Amino acid sequence: MEIVRTVAWMKQAARKARAEGGVVGLVPTMGALHEGHLSLVRRAQRDCRPVVVSIFVNPAQFGPKEDFANYPRAFKSDCEKLEASGVDFVFAPAAEEIYPAGFRTYVSVEGLSERLEGRSRPGHFRGVSTVVQKLLEIVQPHFAYLGRKDAQQARIVRQMAGDLNLDCEIIVCPIVREADGLAMSSRNVYLKNEERRGATVLRRALEKVREEIMAGTRDTHSLQAAMRRVLGSEPLAAPDYAEIVDAQTFEPVARVGRECYALLAVFFGATRLLDNMLMKPSDGGSEEFTFEL
Repeated sequence: MEIVRTVAWMKQAARKARAEGGVVGLVPTMGALHEGHLSLVRRAQRDCRPVVVSIFVNPAQFGPKEDFANYPRAFKSDCEKLEASGVDFVFAPAAEEIYPAGFRTYVSVEGLSERLEGRSRPGHFRGVSTVVQKLLEIVQPHFAYLGRKDAQQARIVRQMAGDLNLDCEIIVCPIVREADGLAMSSRNVYLKNEERRGATVLRRALEKVREEIMAGTRDTHSLQAAMRRVLGSEPLAAPDYAEIVDAQTFEPVARVGRECYALLAVFFGATRLLDNMLMKPSDGGSEEFTFEL
């Protein structure tokens, strides 16, 4: 496994791999790797050789009151996990490599970036879109792999890649969960013991939506109220939002009749966790659904 620190070196390695007939895969991360990240690596390895994993804690996607300085960093153990997984390259640039002096060009995906996470974290998606676009330009992958836990982010990256005619297919992979149902996240390490136990309410809130839909409820006001009641049963949970939206536009819907997401963002102490469930009509109909948790 080769650790690459500079943009020039990464570009050269990627060009060489393409010239030799390689199918380049990219797994973009901010490090503090867990089984969710490693599942993306394994998925990339099914399609690609070489596989590049980027580790870059992106300052442009953190607000002034967010946790950039304290975001978990575990570069040595991350590299050990990736080497054991058979990754070919780790791209780990310094911030100055990605945002050199005088940098002033940003990417913004309008319409998808203003709601939900964009409303709660102004400027967040501009930072995400910019760094992902830069990574795609530097690595020039044929495929890039994202997790569905950050569903709005994945949708925005897909939109950006299509709008800018980038020569890369964005693959969105399933959420990986702990044994008790909590979605894996690098931020889970922030949780105190009682907060970690309380965070399992996220999965229960989503399962309540599934239960209500299977019982025939389609009205999103009722479904959102059901989610909030479950969240309200956990004293340590402080919801930021609990909404059901169209899976393509991320706009609110009055009734679940097409592909939708149930989305949650909830604070446990100072730690803000995300979770979601994708709901798809079966066989193009609107009365029976499949659910991806």
